[in-house]
Amino acid sequence: MFDQSIQLFFSENQNLLYFLALILDLGFTVLMYRFFGKNGLLACIVLSILLANLQGPKLTVIFGMQTSLGVIFYSSIFFATDLMSEKFGKNAADQAVMMGFSISVMVLIMLSLSLLFSPSTQDNQVFSTEVHNAFVRILDFTPRFIIGSLLAYLISQRFDVWCFHKIKAWTNGKHLWLRNNLSTMASQTIDTAIYSFVVWWGVVDLETAIELGLVKMMFKIGIAAFDTPFVYWARSWKIAGTDK
Repeated sequence: MFDQSIQLFFSENQNLLYFLALILDLGFTVLMYRFFGKNGLLACIVLSILLANLQGPKLTVIFGMQTSLGVIFYSSIFFATDLMSEKFGKNAADQAVMMGFSISVMVLIMLSLSLLFSPSTQDNQVFSTEVHNAFVRILDFTPRFIIGSLLAYLISQRFDVWCFHKIKAWTNGKHLWLRNNLSTMASQTIDTAIYSFVVWWGVVDLETAIELGLVKMMFKIGIAAFDTPFVYWARSWKIAGTDK
């Protein structure tokens, strides 16, 4: 897709690529909200879930630490949920969480069914077999991964919405930065703990599981702090149907 010179540049500047991907991900979410309101945020939540699951198996090294590429796209779900909470209220945010969960289950079922179709045996057999094997490699998730991902998403997201509005009530609607960061960091901790326990328990030793979880948490907390200006930027817009 990209010119070879661009690929070479970013292969040598992975940390810069990380920030670029993060800015684009958050920026696209803000723009979708600006032009499409609540529907734009719903679309971004669903899109981020799909991207996080597809990109999740891809490991990369950022700032000298190995992490899953899915952490970028998954963390932006919490940004979209907090923005939904701030602008449209708790019920709308809870509905968005459940919609994201439901779509995740439906996509999982349909993708699993697609793997049951055999590759073509006609003239393009080699090509179709290669594509089929690539699909299997990416989409054939283990039951532990599926259960861990769905449980972590549902529980942490519901907690994020609840925590966000509790802090908002305690502070009388002030200090958006506080409720955005505290609710996200707390819910991300729950998400990482559930995922690490379900997916990695018994697969790797406890020390390795904790190490993998801590690295992901470092990135997630960093992203939570990084997205705060984007939340303030989006909150300043007057969008039809918002609480304020």
